[in-house]
Amino acid sequence: MNDEVSLCGEVIEALASWVSQQLQQHQWQCPKKLVLDPLGGDAGFRCYFRLNVQPGLLAVYAPPAVEKNHAFVALARHFIGQGVHAPEVVAVDFERGFLLLEDFGDRPLQDELTSESVDMLYGEVLLSLLRLQQSPLPEPEPGFELPIYDAQLLRQEMQLFDQWFVPQLLDYELDSAERTMLNDFYDQLTQVALQQPQVCVHRDFHSRNLMYREGQAPGVIDFQDAVLGPVTYDLVSLLRDCYVRWPRARVEQWALAYGTMVEDVGLVDDLCQQQWLQWFDWMGLQRHIKVLGIFARLWLRDGKSGYLNDLPLVIRYTLEVADSYPELAGFADWFRRTLIPLCEQQPWYLDYQLAGEGS
Repeated sequence: MNDEVSLCGEVIEALASWVSQQLQQHQWQCPKKLVLDPLGGDAGFRCYFRLNVQPGLLAVYAPPAVEKNHAFVALARHFIGQGVHAPEVVAVDFERGFLLLEDFGDRPLQDELTSESVDMLYGEVLLSLLRLQQSPLPEPEPGFELPIYDAQLLRQEMQLFDQWFVPQLLDYELDSAERTMLNDFYDQLTQVALQQPQVCVHRDFHSRNLMYREGQAPGVIDFQDAVLGPVTYDLVSLLRDCYVRWPRARVEQWALAYGTMVEDVGLVDDLCQQQWLQWFDWMGLQRHIKVLGIFARLWLRDGKSGYLNDLPLVIRYTLEVADSYPELAGFADWFRRTLIPLCEQQPWYLDYQLAGEGS
């Protein structure tokens, strides 16, 4: 485990003292004895604590050396102003990495999704996404300016696949011909990503980062990595979620419906359904290639093994899309011939063709 995580225990007392001061300053109703109840972590280095106060609040320790706290605070305030239900930032100490946030509860959208509920729930979420994408870009402020999802960043993300997933998790050494093939593949995906209209992108817009709140718009969290990037990125993050799978025909129906919505509000001109679906598919492929590397790194570098169980579904998405486009056949054939036999030797592996069927 990283040192940043182990520091959490050392700062709890300081965090609790700071929280008490902030509650008094903001005249928040709280009990005589303040309790910080630790919650499960996420893929980052943040530590969360639920407070026994009303209305509910979370105390957060987000190590400033590794977490984008200025970006989180700036974006939270910006999104709220645009009608997106981001958590209110009650107080922040940037130097120590302490935050006091509105508590959206403990019901992620993932836990509420069923075949019967998904149309309604995704409908609400897609309206929130549309507000996010329609919002003007946040003004630069000290410590934060919205980055651009440029070719360098897109490639850098995909290269996590050949830095972590292939050589370190699967213990396979790429030869020069394979590296050339992957570079050409990355170029194809990058080109299509940059063709798309560029909007504000949450960058991790999926069922674990959307909180269900009955009778209210979904709560949107974990947006500190937001960028200016392709219009289909957040859409495919939601509809081809790494943690839940829906039939391809249903996914394409939702994707096309959202395409009509973004055309109606002027984010896309003269929508061509075939092009929209290719943008959607190839953007998802870029994301899933990246995620294979990230999930491998979360285990090998950070000791977080839970994400390994999600790899088969990500592999399924990767091969389903690559198989659908003749120009990507070389990558798909290589992955199936070379990497799948190595995946089958891994303790986390299950038949990727069945992954997500029970989700």
